[in-house]
Amino acid sequence: MSNTEVKKMKLSFYISGRSSGNRRAVFGLCALAVVLMLAAFWTPARAHAQEDQLNKVHVEPPPPKPEPGPKATLIDGKSGMAARADAKFRVNVNLVLIPLTVTDPMDRLVTGLERDNFQIFDEKTQQTIQSFSTEDTPVSIGVIFDMSGSMGDKILRARDSILTFLKTSNPKDEYFVIGFNDRPHLIEDFTSSTEKIEERLANVKAGHRTALLDAIYFGLDKMRQAKYARKALLVVSDGGDNRSRYTEGEVRSLVRESGVQIYAIGIFDPDAPTMEERMGPVLLNDIAKSTGGRMFKVDDVSEMADVATKISQELRNEYVLGYAPSNQKHDGKWRKVKVTLVPPAGLPPLTVHARNGYYAPLH
Repeated sequence: MSNTEVKKMKLSFYISGRSSGNRRAVFGLCALAVVLMLAAFWTPARAHAQEDQLNKVHVEPPPPKPEPGPKATLIDGKSGMAARADAKFRVNVNLVLIPLTVTDPMDRLVTGLERDNFQIFDEKTQQTIQSFSTEDTPVSIGVIFDMSGSMGDKILRARDSILTFLKTSNPKDEYFVIGFNDRPHLIEDFTSSTEKIEERLANVKAGHRTALLDAIYFGLDKMRQAKYARKALLVVSDGGDNRSRYTEGEVRSLVRESGVQIYAIGIFDPDAPTMEERMGPVLLNDIAKSTGGRMFKVDDVSEMADVATKISQELRNEYVLGYAPSNQKHDGKWRKVKVTLVPPAGLPPLTVHARNGYYAPLH
């Protein structure tokens, strides 16, 4: 094609492009030109380069699904206790364990009793005692320490009684300490070092009000992290609650669910100004008694260390009875438990201190 013919075609295209009827054709040709330019730019080499960039991102393939079968059982290396891998905090009540102590009319510990000296009733049905132990096994212990303003002139004695309690315990025990006034706070996490706790309590000060129920609730919740099957709280306080957000009912419910024994050293003021404070001894005694623990009322703060030693001795000299409930229903209901004695001949009337029930599992 000659140059003259090309110029004529260009001129013809220009003239036709200026007409309104052919403007769409012009735009269509322009769009086609853009597409052709992009196609020329997107060469196979560039496509491969882009693919190489994507391949730099490593995506882990999903793990293969396990074959159906029984769920794994993990063994906790610290406690030797079996725990379901898929379970949250649960209590296995296929074998109910009842730790208890026995005292005489002078409130002295009675040791040396045998399996045949005990009877267990679950919802009034006598059970077969399948395990019986009097060994001093390690305990997970939480100390709940009242640091409210009313403890001002008693706080050092209270601190010393706590340290006495810890130093007379089993060396393998583990402890945590919660201090409380307006609210509870963790002073020392689980440890077996009494030196650490002593250091933490070296400069304790009293102040503010008393959130006793909050502190007990916090302690019971913290006990979910314990490594031993036996668990206990030691509460050291001088009065009732006047600051907590948790209610008495909520705390009682958690006490029932936890299976934790509660002991208390109470230094109460008979002239307390509020009803809550005056009812403090009744509340704390009732809660402790329901768990198989006890509250010890102290009239003279100089006796606190001796009381702490006595509580430690009780934990060291417990009988632990185990039975498989004849009622195997998983209905989640509260079941009352009562332990009675068949004492050897010649002994005075004896008192059993044991928890009064447990919740059946739901599943």
